[in-house]
Amino acid sequence: MSDSFPRLHARTRRFTLGVPRGFTISPSGDRIVFLRTKGGSDPVTCLWEFDVLSGKERLIVDPRVLSVDEEDLPPEERARRERSREQAGGIVGYSTDAGVTTAVFALSGGLYVVDLKTRYLRQLKTPGSVIDPRMSPTGVHVGYVTGGAFHIQDLEDEVDHALARPEAPGVTYGLAEFVAAEEMDRMRGYWWSPSGDAILVERADDSPVQKWHIADPANPSRPAVEQRYPSAGTANAEVELFVLTLGGARIPVPFEDEYLVNATWDAHGLSIVTMSRDQRRMRLLDVDPATGESTVVREDTDAAWVDIATGVPGHLSDGTLVWVASVDGGHRLIIGDRPVTPPTLQVREVLDVDGDAVLFRASGEPTEIALWAYRNGRITLVSPTEGGVYNGHTAGGTLVVIGQTLHSEGPSAQVSHNGTPRGHIVSHAERPGLDLRVSLIRAGERDLSTAVIFPSGHVPGSAKLPVLMDPYGGPHAQRVLAASGAYLTSQWFADQGFAVIVADGRGTPGRGPEFERAVLHDLATPILEDQVDALHGAAAQFPDDLDLSRVGIRGWSFGGFLAALAVMRRPDVFHAAVAGAPVTDWRLYDTCYTERYLGQPSEGHYDGSSLFADAEKLDRPLLLIHGLADDNVVAAHTLRLSSTLLAAGRPHNVLPLSGVTHMTPQEVVAENLLLLQVDFLKKSLI
Repeated sequence: MSDSFPRLHARTRRFTLGVPRGFTISPSGDRIVFLRTKGGSDPVTCLWEFDVLSGKERLIVDPRVLSVDEEDLPPEERARRERSREQAGGIVGYSTDAGVTTAVFALSGGLYVVDLKTRYLRQLKTPGSVIDPRMSPTGVHVGYVTGGAFHIQDLEDEVDHALARPEAPGVTYGLAEFVAAEEMDRMRGYWWSPSGDAILVERADDSPVQKWHIADPANPSRPAVEQRYPSAGTANAEVELFVLTLGGARIPVPFEDEYLVNATWDAHGLSIVTMSRDQRRMRLLDVDPATGESTVVREDTDAAWVDIATGVPGHLSDGTLVWVASVDGGHRLIIGDRPVTPPTLQVREVLDVDGDAVLFRASGEPTEIALWAYRNGRITLVSPTEGGVYNGHTAGGTLVVIGQTLHSEGPSAQVSHNGTPRGHIVSHAERPGLDLRVSLIRAGERDLSTAVIFPSGHVPGSAKLPVLMDPYGGPHAQRVLAASGAYLTSQWFADQGFAVIVADGRGTPGRGPEFERAVLHDLATPILEDQVDALHGAAAQFPDDLDLSRVGIRGWSFGGFLAALAVMRRPDVFHAAVAGAPVTDWRLYDTCYTERYLGQPSEGHYDGSSLFADAEKLDRPLLLIHGLADDNVVAAHTLRLSSTLLAAGRPHNVLPLSGVTHMTPQEVVAENLLLLQVDFLKKSLI
């Protein structure tokens, strides 16, 4: 008997296992190194290589042959994986030299290096568990972090020594601090020089950050885990930068702003990007690595907030700056000081700069993310013309395009060299076995991007179905995409007897800065209004299929906040809610994310976006779900809301999940969570 969808969904880590990822292309474009598990339900990630000319792939390293126990992961590595939402095991990250001849990776705290041509693999001796090893561009040394100290090891003689050691508890060298990893998409804390003789290293001091304690109530014999968590309005980690040379020099690189957003060190020099605490100013600085002195190259400001773009700064072959900024109503690619994309094409991120070519992702239609290339003053579409969601990489004339459309069952990675197709890198992802019935529409007064999903056997007009809203809804995140993988869980819910609606309202990306900034100082009112607007707009287009007298809503994280908010503030519209890991009081959430939208708590914008003032209004069924080991949206959010609801005499249900984090990776838990939600919604609505 085949597995049910909930079981398959859990086992395949939401159908992400078996998908090729982590591409590195050799400078000549003849080889592609990548990561992939051997099957769609295999959680062990292996290192592979694809030969572009022959179209053949070969296995470089299978972690199983090393007989390591991943239960021994260092706490710092577990935290890093939680920040990056990494759900697989095995080799989940690697680094190569500039020539892509040697790779290095960590496995269960051990340090391994492999010759990509001969596949000769060896483990290097280290004084402790290894975090984030990165090869020098020259391939002579590898840098890594252990015990908060930054180490390098010579790969020839295997001599290992620390370039920087923590001077006090709470200090680390070479690791990204919490908010950088969680909210700025910066997962690294050090950068090699192109010549491999120096490294820019972050020093983070967590001692000013308040202490929180995450306990496991189901196992009272275990001590609570102490965590430094910078909630809104409190102190962040103190971040400093130093250039460390292999000769032992230590050169400070001072900067004024609160946040280090990014750094790059390429043939054209060392650059850092910093941002003010209020996130209304971003600076690009060129740094002299010999002295640590810096020069402001560019300063971007915004009355609301400045957006962080992944993949910049970069440089063309002649040193011309590659940047992304909000100009004239659009997120635009900047070459030098000139926008080269129209305001109507919303640039999402820069993927690669290969000589004078820039590969980037952008949206003309909000539900689609295409691949574009800039060269010699022109931009060209390089992903397929069929609308979908695409990603990719390029180097040495080779282009990898991986993407998915609304009509394809899974992602595929197509390879071309100088415009000639060279085959594809196989995906082993499982097929979900669902018959997708997704309609993408524009709904409501603001033409909101909306997906309406019906049961696979539904005949239009044959019956009015109870409605399930299935949003995320939060700023800088998007659910309505022209990709089949975005709707698998929603389709399964639909097949249980619901018409499911997914809507992206104000604050979500793809429609430009003005649409995103409409949530400034209010994360509740406009976002909830748009869910109601999308619901009514969808009902107007499907009047014989949607029963607005039976409307439920479910969500996780920000979506959990939105679900609880909906039944409290608009019980006339929403009749039941499932709120998973909800943010209930924004004062409890982290500085970088929360202050971007609501400012400092002292400014007075927090109460209007809190659930507590609305607790006494609850008269609809509400199920609160929270992992007690969640270190992102801590369980205190749900526990405090539950206490407030109880004090107000409002009945509700709470499902605590012992040992579960924000990702709920455990197979049985993930499966049963779906089943329990359906049971609750059916009892409440049908």
